[in-house]
Amino acid sequence: MSHSRVITNGKVVTEAGVFQEDIEITEGTIRRISENIPKHPNVEPIDAEGQYVLPGMIDTHVHMNEPGRTEWEGFETGSKALAAGGTTAYIDMPLNALPATSTRQALQQKIEIASTKNYLDYAFYGALTPDNLDHLEELAEAGAVAFKCFLSTYQAEVPGDFQSINDLTLLEGMKRISSLGKILLIHCENAAITDGLALEKIKQGKKSGYDFVESRPIIAEVEAVSRVIHFAKETGCSVHIVHVSSYETVQLIQRAKQEGVDITLESCPHYFALNADDLMRLGSVAKCQPPLRYPEEQEALWQALIIGDIDWISSDHSPCSPELKKGHIFETMGGISGCQNNVDLMFDLAVNKRGMSVIDFAKLIAANPAKRFAIPNKGKIALGYDADLILINPHQNYTLEAKDLYYKNPHSPYIGMEIGARVTKTFLRGELIFSTEQGIIGEPKGRQWCK
Repeated sequence: MSHSRVITNGKVVTEAGVFQEDIEITEGTIRRISENIPKHPNVEPIDAEGQYVLPGMIDTHVHMNEPGRTEWEGFETGSKALAAGGTTAYIDMPLNALPATSTRQALQQKIEIASTKNYLDYAFYGALTPDNLDHLEELAEAGAVAFKCFLSTYQAEVPGDFQSINDLTLLEGMKRISSLGKILLIHCENAAITDGLALEKIKQGKKSGYDFVESRPIIAEVEAVSRVIHFAKETGCSVHIVHVSSYETVQLIQRAKQEGVDITLESCPHYFALNADDLMRLGSVAKCQPPLRYPEEQEALWQALIIGDIDWISSDHSPCSPELKKGHIFETMGGISGCQNNVDLMFDLAVNKRGMSVIDFAKLIAANPAKRFAIPNKGKIALGYDADLILINPHQNYTLEAKDLYYKNPHSPYIGMEIGARVTKTFLRGELIFSTEQGIIGEPKGRQWCK
């Protein structure tokens, strides 16, 4: 950086509390947090009057689809959307790109492409698939921060595509990943249950949103998580359960933690902002796996979030072209485009409407994932940490429109929703990369933190 900045007059959210203090940023790092930091001619002031200053979100579940499916999303458009939504770092999933990130060569190809296109700092997961057990070590050496697998069916469309695994691969993969000291992220749904029920629904001509929800029942998620827990006990592998959709699953994971299993879980904004009734209303733009749940289950999941039983929130941003969202609910592409509204939507729903403390909110979006993945110098507002900061106006209402979205394909189930808070500025290592007045600012300066 050519000069220093001081963020003034904001309500600074730290682990110790919320303080009306200034933050001095020099060379991309938080150098001082204090009341009334003296102003100098070569220091740029940023007025945060009436706003919270929070650590930028770390989104640990994003599908950028590059290389191979950039018509769905790419590093440039996806990272712009994340920046506009208050995210300052993310981890890219190994699936939907072609080839899947299942070998060192595939990861190195992705690293090279990403190096000049990202507006945020980033890292990559490696895949665990039926045919890449012997590639796990080389993926870790090449920079994979963790690994990802599917227990539900992931149908490979072309050679090189991602594939789901069976129990034998899961067991052997967990042994090897444990020996590497890495974490395995798992999409947990019992494939036999979900595939069988979906086939029954289709044969019966039942193709509504409710039919889709009923084809992927909570027991499918619970059974798969239970299996993972048993395998984790056997192998000692650290595991993370992605996009948890049910209270029962949360409680199962909490019991496993008490038994000494190294396990964490995430859920996603769409499970709190939307439910099965919205899927019926909106159609496939709100289709995801596991599905949106019925209102009573959604309320139970809210209670788990408020009391702290959910470790963090991620977007599971899973975009595609509009053509793939056409057709009946069982044949359209699953996945929600939502990463641009992670922070403002959840701040409004959790802090404004449900009374969550902003300190807990900061842990939910930043501190907890940073700790789990050992991300250096990120995740909280503290001396010496990267100045990855966002300003959020807690009472700035706006209605989301398609023109606001930076996605390559600007569809989202949140379009038309009134959101009662807004991210007004995003800083990456002290540089302003987004403001509501200017939009995206400057050129991509994102760095890979795990190499």
